[in-house]
Amino acid sequence: MASPGLAGTLGAFSQEAWARNAAAYETIRSMPFNAELAAGTLPQDRFRHYIVQDAHYLIGFGRALSLAAAKAPDPDTIVQFSRAAQEAIVVERALHGGFFRDYGIGPETFAATPLTPACDHYVCYLMATAYAEPYAVLCAALLPCFWIYKAVGDDIFARAAPDNPYRAWIDTYAGDEFAAAVAAMIAATDRAALDASEGERARMHRAFTQATRLEWQFWDSAYRDAAWTL
Repeated sequence: MASPGLAGTLGAFSQEAWARNAAAYETIRSMPFNAELAAGTLPQDRFRHYIVQDAHYLIGFGRALSLAAAKAPDPDTIVQFSRAAQEAIVVERALHGGFFRDYGIGPETFAATPLTPACDHYVCYLMATAYAEPYAVLCAALLPCFWIYKAVGDDIFARAAPDNPYRAWIDTYAGDEFAAAVAAMIAATDRAALDASEGERARMHRAFTQATRLEWQFWDSAYRDAAWTL
């Protein structure tokens, strides 16, 4: 089920893409990382692993958004993706910075922490898509990061206690500003799908599904504290 309040923004592609991946979203919503985050019982070391990797991921995500801006078909959409890239780096980094201070993670520690296999895979997938695929397919690859975070944020917000230690994270992704960004991303992707060929539309669906899988893998990796073994 899509996030409340977004139903009116959905076009044909987004509705179909969400329906095709509804089971995957339910798996993400109920997976141990998010269930324990909602309950406030997620061990701090697992959230610490996640927040460091997410900060690394957002650098790559911001680059992919910037490439989407370069490929965008009109000035308004160029501005939309440029602002989204800025927010990925500035706004969400501020969220990470609060947790970094709480956990004593300085710039040197962050820089010295390598990307995990899951983070590296996701970033490389988005960058390869940004360089090799047309604009519409790139939009579809970027959309799950927006939309799934909003859906998970709304779900957790509805059941999290006020004193949840991860409240800042919950409030960010359940907030109105993020909801507006998600609605704009859905609309941009649906507009791109209108002009896509049948083959491009099929690739859009594959990209959306692959990014959805990588969302699951990212959280699952953090829960398992996964790292390179060589």
